[in-house]
Amino acid sequence: MANIQEVAKQARVSVATVSRVLNGQNTVSEKTRKKVEEAIKKLNYEPSMLGRNLRNSESRLFLILIPSISNPFYLEIIKGIEAVAISQNYNILLCETDSNPERENIYFDLVRKKMADGIISMDPTVNIETLKNLSENHAIIQCSEYEEGSGIPYVTIDNEDASYRAVKHLIQIGHKNIALINSDEKYLYARQRKMGYIRALEEYGITLNSQFIILTQHLGFENGQHAMKKLLNLHDRPTAVFAVSDLLAIGALKEIHASRLHVPSDIAVVGFDKIDFSNMTNPTLTTIAQPMYKMGTVAVKMLIDKMNGKEVESIILDHELVVRESTSGQFI
Repeated sequence: MANIQEVAKQARVSVATVSRVLNGQNTVSEKTRKKVEEAIKKLNYEPSMLGRNLRNSESRLFLILIPSISNPFYLEIIKGIEAVAISQNYNILLCETDSNPERENIYFDLVRKKMADGIISMDPTVNIETLKNLSENHAIIQCSEYEEGSGIPYVTIDNEDASYRAVKHLIQIGHKNIALINSDEKYLYARQRKMGYIRALEEYGITLNSQFIILTQHLGFENGQHAMKKLLNLHDRPTAVFAVSDLLAIGALKEIHASRLHVPSDIAVVGFDKIDFSNMTNPTLTTIAQPMYKMGTVAVKMLIDKMNGKEVESIILDHELVVRESTSGQFI
């Protein structure tokens, strides 16, 4: 493989001139530029991207922080991030934090040492103080999960309004005894979705039953099963359930079926996220659709703008209530 010295010799110019052409600098005459480009083509020269990146103090790499790679919610967001990143000649590195501070610090060090250009964080457990300090000198965007007042730009949806719409739908089809399967309320999204649940009940004059609120430590399928089992063991069980993630809702469906009850005639179920699996359940799951792919594309565009020194504002995207079989039909 030819090197830059051979290209310079072929074009009868200096190595510095070849470098200027490769970097797109406009200090080279058109005649000289053509000579260099012809030499590059003749010798089939491929410049070292690593060397170029080092000279430009960039890595062309973005870190994507997620708490767990097993959660299908992140898949469409990552697809959106990757599509835009690749189109702009960037690569991405998925970083599963597993809510582990030591792992986080390893990834943060990659940015500090300029081995990565920026971070898109989707981890609700991330050390926000460290992230804030890092954002003072590095490009960081929060996606889906964010911290109020952090000063770090984010892209998300209106979680409170989305859960309000989900619970309002259950009320409008006749339900009053509506349970909430929620995540740990130390997370902002969990608090926001609970606020939407309460707002819908209050609007229709329905008394809040604390026994109907079940908290889980994780958003897994099994957590939804365990939460639903607690609700089914109540003396006066709910007639409807709103779960703050589709995985929790699918786990609830499983437990309801195992108890020989039927959805939606015995218990209606609503989820949140509209992951692909939500349309494969029996019955299919009514859910709040987040624009996950768009969330990813917007996040990476915001990150690139941030890197280029532009003013970046937080963005709230639209959501949609998708009504399917788990709440359809007449409730008696």
